[in-house]
Amino acid sequence: MTDMTAETVEPGTGRAVLRDLRAVDGAVYAAVAATPTPTLDTALRRLSTAANHSKISFAAAAALALVPGRPRRAALAGLGAIAVASASANLLGKRLVRRQRPDREAARVAVSRHVPMPDSASFPSGHTASAVAFAAAVGAVLPGVGVPLGALAGAVGYSRVHTGVHYPGDVAAGAVLGVASAGVSLAAVTWVTAGER
Repeated sequence: MTDMTAETVEPGTGRAVLRDLRAVDGAVYAAVAATPTPTLDTALRRLSTAANHSKISFAAAAALALVPGRPRRAALAGLGAIAVASASANLLGKRLVRRQRPDREAARVAVSRHVPMPDSASFPSGHTASAVAFAAAVGAVLPGVGVPLGALAGAVGYSRVHTGVHYPGDVAAGAVLGVASAGVSLAAVTWVTAGER
């Protein structure tokens, strides 16, 4: 049995792993593009568009904010999480990584799925980051609402791959960023509301 130590690992292994992960990412993207789903295409295209600028989350937050107590606190936490996720994804992540958007035409993504291709970098998915951040933050305050919001956030993330504007890895990174953003927002809301008691 060979002892695998840090000294025996070949230089560039990190780059090789990254290359392999990109290959898997591209293969999953291509598989989604090649799978005919005519009954889902319109619904997922509309969902992806409805999630622009976190419109779905803002509508849910507005409804929650009408109810005093925990629902209003959940709305505040959710909005804070969106702010952190959006800033982190768009002002930091996309500018640091600068991954190009997928070539939707080369992958032959059905035209019936198309939404406008954003001009921004591909990594991470801002739509996913914001949707997951909102769902995680609201769900932590109101657990009963967390499951449907989490399912909706997952659907938003998948819709970005389905419509051809993101690789699956972009969406996965956005989800991780969303969970982290929810944690930051929840800590801030806890600190603010503790001072009000």
